[in-house]
Amino acid sequence: MSTDRCTRRQALRSLVGGSALFPALLSDLLARDADPLAPRPSHHPARAKRVIFVFLSGGISQLDTFDPKPRLVADHLKEVAVEGAHGKKLKVLKPFWEFRPRRACGMPVSELLPHLGDAADELCVIRSMKADHRDHTQGTLGMHTGSVTFTRPSLGSWVSYGLGTENRNLPSFMVIAPHLPFGGEQPWSSDFLPGAHQGTRVQPGPDPVPFLRPPAPAAQEAERSLLEAYNRRHLEERGGDPRLAARIRSFETAFGMQVEAPEAFDVSKESEATLRLYGIEPGKPPGFGWQCLVARRLVERGVRFVELVERGAGMYDTWDSHEDLPADHARRARAADRPMAALLRDLRARGLLEDTLVVITSEFGRPPFEDGSKGRGRSHQISAFTSVLAGAGVRGGHVHGETDDYGIQVIRDPVHVHDFHATILHLLGLDHERLTFRHLGRDFRLTDVAGRVVREILA
Repeated sequence: MSTDRCTRRQALRSLVGGSALFPALLSDLLARDADPLAPRPSHHPARAKRVIFVFLSGGISQLDTFDPKPRLVADHLKEVAVEGAHGKKLKVLKPFWEFRPRRACGMPVSELLPHLGDAADELCVIRSMKADHRDHTQGTLGMHTGSVTFTRPSLGSWVSYGLGTENRNLPSFMVIAPHLPFGGEQPWSSDFLPGAHQGTRVQPGPDPVPFLRPPAPAAQEAERSLLEAYNRRHLEERGGDPRLAARIRSFETAFGMQVEAPEAFDVSKESEATLRLYGIEPGKPPGFGWQCLVARRLVERGVRFVELVERGAGMYDTWDSHEDLPADHARRARAADRPMAALLRDLRARGLLEDTLVVITSEFGRPPFEDGSKGRGRSHQISAFTSVLAGAGVRGGHVHGETDDYGIQVIRDPVHVHDFHATILHLLGLDHERLTFRHLGRDFRLTDVAGRVVREILA
């Protein structure tokens, strides 16, 4: 078989004749071929260098957390006509927790989240979110990939693709998920992007990433050195084929993980005060506090995008609350509230919140109407719900958007999921219209053919 075919790398070099024409463009294209995770410049100056994406799986109720509705309290159990319900009337439920103004900004946060309420001055609350699908799986995919109909790359994969990594010994996109969300592992898939941008799943426990620790380190080191020599010779004989170079680089990253990842996951070296801040008790199984603390340790070490999936072990142990929202949400809040607030406080204390964007969201929200046989639940709502941002580049202590008196529809400053994604990318220095990938003859992007940057929330 002939090996004389011209690679993309060779073609690029021949086009510029070895000169310095378009050096920035050339170096970027060559870097993408040889190393898909090589650090790359942003489109414009970035406010954020990295993201911690907290996903509350199942759909947290904005009406019981961040969007108080006095009218619901006044009309509790009253039957209300619903637009699009063909004249049917539904019974509304008041919030199950009291709201009160928090911190200097006076932002109302319910008693369900007392610790996060204490961090209100850091929070940018978007009350006017809108999504495209009421089903959990499609909604989860929409919040992660921008698409509810076709498989697409995850937000974390797009960020990894657009910016590369700051630490070659760790994946650029990591997902700490003791239990899978709706949609399984598809929400952190790289899909048609290069596989190096796939989210790497971490599970709390003695072996966070399977097969990370080699059974015989000394023997593995000798084997690795020999294999590296053969690989380099193989690469040279094939003219530096970029696909082969990328495969070799992936093995080097895997070895680097064996060196650096175990230390990143080991929280035993943290101070007692830090462990207490996150609610971590020695000798007890790791909970969401461990996830949040490890997320801080990973971004400290240069991981570009860390996702935390918050849900319980059981099939119905999520923020999805059709039958008994007070019991379901209280259980999940006990697990998540303190660690989320601790993460913000810890990042601030270490000077990391200035260039780390923290995102807290679900796939959708809940409506004001009663649901379930007990009359104490709420169903799914995509017409109006709440997401929260904090940290790099966003206005702390700020509320954006407004819903109607019952919290059913957005009446001011709507923010679609595409707008949400465009804004996150913008804070990272990426133009959502320019961050594209050619696939099947089309330039795809995270925001499809929509999306706008929500500049009103930018600091």
